Amino acid sequence: MTFSVNTNVGAQIALQSLNVTSSQLSATEKQISTGYRVADATDDGAAYAVAQRVRSDVGALTSANQQLGNVQGLLDTTNAGLNKASNDLNSLNAVLVKLADGNTQGSQRTQYQTQYANLVSQIKNDLNGANYNGKTLVGNIGGVPTGVTFGRTAVVQDQIGTTYGIATFGANGLYTSINVASFTSTHAQSFLTGTFANALTTISDQLNNYGAASNYVGSQISYNNDKIDALNSGLGSLIDADLAKESAQLQALQVRQQLGTQALSLANQAPQSLLSLFK
Repeated sequence: MTFSVNTNVGAQIALQSLNVTSSQLSATEKQISTGYRVADATDDGAAYAVAQRVRSDVGALTSANQQLGNVQGLLDTTNAGLNKASNDLNSLNAVLVKLADGNTQGSQRTQYQTQYANLVSQIKNDLNGANYNGKTLVGNIGGVPTGVTFGRTAVVQDQIGTTYGIATFGANGLYTSINVASFTSTHAQSFLTGTFANALTTISDQLNNYGAASNYVGSQISYNNDKIDALNSGLGSLIDADLAKESAQLQALQVRQQLGTQALSLANQAPQSLLSLFK
């Protein structure tokens, strides 16, 4: 073995080993502090790029669900208004049957006519009140209420920007058709089987349409939530640190660092032994 004061091979080896250990220790400490195996592009550029894309998809789906939730509220309100209007139409039907009876005369007919007018007014309120967050799909009877927008709604439903459109229902036409000032018994009879029957069908059709739309939106929200869960699970597998493993690794590396420091100290003392050769 050659002894030299110019080149301390042992110290060089000890220093290299200590540098490797210190680098590994820094990486382990980073994983423990961040909770990520891949916290940024310097850890694993390819994995980090994938992670950022997944995070973008999760963010887009979350935003889509927020918008879908807003539309769900509008549809729920619309269906509530239509359902109330349907119930009032059923009550109106019973009143019309009374008015179609030729034996209903005088003050009794007047009372039923008043009931009819009140129910028609209530149906107007049912539909004009079906607005949510300043929007309505059905409330345009006699003009749209102040501060409310009447119109078709389109909402982004997923992370790639696919839209789902919901049409309006012109309730003003239905209201106008049933808003009759007075009936003779003959008129009431023909009205029951004609115009009024059509009004019942119209309300039923709209309940079906908006009920189906509500189910679709609810299903899409549920689907998006499932996708978010799946994406987050995959993201965790890709970039999350195994903290139990890293904790054990941390302890091992700390010991190696201490031993490496001692080894370097001893290696640095080796040239001092050459002095004894000259005594």
